[in-house]
Amino acid sequence: MTTTCPSGQHAHHDVYAAQCPCRALLDLLADKWSALAIGALEDGPRRFGELQRKLQGISPKVLTRTLRRLEDFGILDRTVYPAVPLHVEYSLTPLGQSAAVPLNALRAWVEDNIDSAYRPEPVAS
Repeated sequence: MTTTCPSGQHAHHDVYAAQCPCRALLDLLADKWSALAIGALEDGPRRFGELQRKLQGISPKVLTRTLRRLEDFGILDRTVYPAVPLHVEYSLTPLGQSAAVPLNALRAWVEDNIDSAYRPEPVAS
């Protein structure tokens, strides 16, 4: 069944079809670091170092890649302030703020249900 995306800008079979352009955005938002970075920016702009401290466990390389992808998709803005040293801040765009709503709901669901989730035993080596 062929449908049209709500934007009206492209036709596709469905989001499950390999050729659906929606998949790239879904892949970005379903990424752990993307979802956490969006959540970390919900309260306002942050500098790179602040984001790295907030997102415990992320390497500078992965954070840089994640922020660039989010910027490429219009989820966040990168603002450079001419100072010595350079001051760069990342903030959510209106599109990013709208993506934060369902991601926030998903994080809340995880927190509410983590104790009920199946966790397999570690495999002995």
